[in-house]
Amino acid sequence: MRVLGIETSCDETGVAVYDSDRGLLADSLYSQVEIHARYGGVIPELASRDHVRKTLPLVYEVLDKAGLARSDLDGIAYTAGPGLVGALLVGAAVGRALGMGLGIPTLGVHHMEGHLLAPMLEADPPEFPFVALLVSGGHTQLVEVTGIGRYRLLGESLDDAAGEAFDKVGKMLGLPYPGGPRVAALAEQGTPGAFDFPRPMVNRPGLEFSFSGLKTFVRNTIDDNRDTEGQLDAQRAADIALAFEQAVVSTFVIKCRRALEQTGLRSLVIAGGVSANQRLRAGLGQMVAELDSRLYYAKPQFCTDNGAMIAYVGCQRLMAGQRDSLEISARARWPLESLSPIAPLAPAS
Repeated sequence: MRVLGIETSCDETGVAVYDSDRGLLADSLYSQVEIHARYGGVIPELASRDHVRKTLPLVYEVLDKAGLARSDLDGIAYTAGPGLVGALLVGAAVGRALGMGLGIPTLGVHHMEGHLLAPMLEADPPEFPFVALLVSGGHTQLVEVTGIGRYRLLGESLDDAAGEAFDKVGKMLGLPYPGGPRVAALAEQGTPGAFDFPRPMVNRPGLEFSFSGLKTFVRNTIDDNRDTEGQLDAQRAADIALAFEQAVVSTFVIKCRRALEQTGLRSLVIAGGVSANQRLRAGLGQMVAELDSRLYYAKPQFCTDNGAMIAYVGCQRLMAGQRDSLEISARARWPLESLSPIAPLAPAS
């Protein structure tokens, strides 16, 4: 089955074609970073308008890359939530219109399920069951995964998600939008041990996260280290970025170890934009090695929002017989645990 995937949940337009027999055939991504950078964050109306301009041209580009005609498609999947409603509606409208015109089924896909299953696109995908750490944009969750649609929430952030905390710390340090990747890059220039930031909620039982207190600690540290003219020395800024990143990574390592020990599972998946962070991958890699377990993650281009993950999930669910109803649905919020399970299918090749 060949499925076209469309991702328009926020500020990136992603399109891909996934074949159930041959795997990922082609994908393209357009980022709106330059549009939103001047405002220091995503402007929903501008995001929606740009998706209108870019989605169909990317569809044609991907089909050309894959060597396919529209008539070669067997189904269309699009992100139906969670995300910015206006942006979601663009992808939904394009996907539904193409599906109706071609006479093929369409399906709205959960954005976070796409991230969670993105490692299935790799040559050596994880096998069910596993523990997943989802760290993408406004989401930080630990989930026990026993199959597609079989998700049990183990813990989540009680306030700011890790991605939000990275972006806000980037703003505090005066870094351009998007702040998260720039904080990680700046941390590479930091001096280990220059600062030691708290690891939030690691001394409490449970698997919840909280990053608002750490964010405040960073703000206070920045203010305490400004010179008489209110400026922050470049090296001090790098030291603070490193200490912040180390605190977040250490927190994730502690909580993921706890999740693996509590569930008795031996596989850990990290997914979402923050999962591309090299310090996080190294820290979790060392931890799972100590537990004789395995760590899985997607290629960097499939950690951030992309059409490939939507095409993959859509293909699995369309093959299981799921279809859209007549109404178009776009959800700003959509609990992952509310998704319906499907029978196990073969992993991506």
